[in-house]
Amino acid sequence: MATAKKGDKVRINYTGTLEDGSVFDTTDGHDHGDCCDDGCEDDCGCEHGPLEFTIGEEEFFPQIEEALIGMAPGESKTVVIPAEDAFGEYDEEEVFTILRSQLTGDLVPEVGMELELTGEDDEPVEVTVVEVNEDSITVDANHPLAGEDITYTFELVEIV
Repeated sequence: MATAKKGDKVRINYTGTLEDGSVFDTTDGHDHGDCCDDGCEDDCGCEHGPLEFTIGEEEFFPQIEEALIGMAPGESKTVVIPAEDAFGEYDEEEVFTILRSQLTGDLVPEVGMELELTGEDDEPVEVTVVEVNEDSITVDANHPLAGEDITYTFELVEIV
């Protein structure tokens, strides 16, 4: 039976979990929380059906791509990716306060709301509102999974 090697296009099913066991990403199509309650949206984090990519092109986590080498279709593995190699360590300097007057339009910020701000280089910066005061809001520009070790359990479905 053929085994996967660098350069092969493969299809995998996977489930990504946090240390507490909660699922943050999966291809199995089952309901794993609020993201799929009203039907799945393209950017909800839950893929439906196997993920297809080429090993070695860094389209997915390199640790998973490396672990696939030598696997045969039908085989499964589990890989733990430390925070610094996943979404980075949590950085307190990425939490900052802005004046509400700097917000455009009639935006009414709420804790948990995701916003896109314009950074120093006119690049968009995705942030989450973590505190709302009368004159200011505090936002967090860390990735939501920053500081989290993540675990992926995956199965090689096929070598395409």
